[in-house]
Amino acid sequence: MRLALTFVLLLGSLGAARAGDVDFVRVWPEWHSAESFERISEFFTGRENPGGQIVRRTQPAQREGFYFLVRLRNRGAAQPAARLVLSLIKPDSPQVRVHTFSLPLAAGESALNLGLTGADWPGQKIHPVAWKLEVLAADGTRLGLIQSFLWAKPDH
Repeated sequence: MRLALTFVLLLGSLGAARAGDVDFVRVWPEWHSAESFERISEFFTGRENPGGQIVRRTQPAQREGFYFLVRLRNRGAAQPAARLVLSLIKPDSPQVRVHTFSLPLAAGESALNLGLTGADWPGQKIHPVAWKLEVLAADGTRLGLIQSFLWAKPDH
């Protein structure tokens, strides 16, 4: 009986995501013009071709903006209803701004382009003071976290 219960508990935990299942391989924060997203296929189809990347924007109709190109490695199960939460501080205000992006997160590696576009970013020459990215499962469990140096800086 004890062996059967252990087996059932083990099977139930195999599909569940655990905290720390997602590693951030690299994060590149930088400005992108709208033209940087254009590909030749768009000329023929009229649709944006993300080129194998998942692209999410705060203002979907606007391409120009400040982007976080994120490379993730998900060592756990696929997360069809994951959320990526971007918290940041802009140079014009100490107030933390939070943007949430819904996305299906596959098992294995993924490339994401998270854009602060339109009215959500003031201009090309502006860079965030500090930022933090969290990957959350549908139930709110944190699967991964990365933050800039200044976000992690302890208060003195």
